[in-house]
Amino acid sequence: MGERPVGELIEELAARLGPGRFTEVCVDLLGGARREDHLAELPSLTGHDWSAGEPVRDPAVWKDHWLRTWGARGLLHCWDDRATDAVLAGLADEEWRPAEMCLKVAARHEVAGAGDGAARLAAHPLPRVRVAALRALAVVGDTEHAAAVDAAQGDPEADVRRAAGRAREQLRRRLDLPEEA
Repeated sequence: MGERPVGELIEELAARLGPGRFTEVCVDLLGGARREDHLAELPSLTGHDWSAGEPVRDPAVWKDHWLRTWGARGLLHCWDDRATDAVLAGLADEEWRPAEMCLKVAARHEVAGAGDGAARLAAHPLPRVRVAALRALAVVGDTEHAAAVDAAQGDPEADVRRAAGRAREQLRRRLDLPEEA
């Protein structure tokens, strides 16, 4: 795998597998597939060597939530609308990394229906997840999600407040909302 960017590896994997099979693999991983089921695809999705004996194969070293995260990351680089339900479900993942990656997918690809999950994650304990949620809400949120964005403008973290301000402005323009909520 070496020094090549993961995004490049993912795009090559998608071209090799074809869009349908690539999406199936990513959705399967995002849904909790066993790592052994996708050993051939995981090197390209992770950028890590998955040969025998490598620590990335060990669930004690790389917890299962990483598999879900890597599945979502594949969709970040090569989107297919057939993955929508898996991404929406991933927004409710009990681990923050897969949920955060699903927020990134939702924002980049304007995943329909992601507003409710993003609004819930706008109150997540980790600031980086709140920022990702606000970025997603900026592009997938609707009028009922404006309150979550407005609430984040008073967040104790400056990065979250900045993201909330940008999201509010994007929502205002996109949805023709008033200047002040």
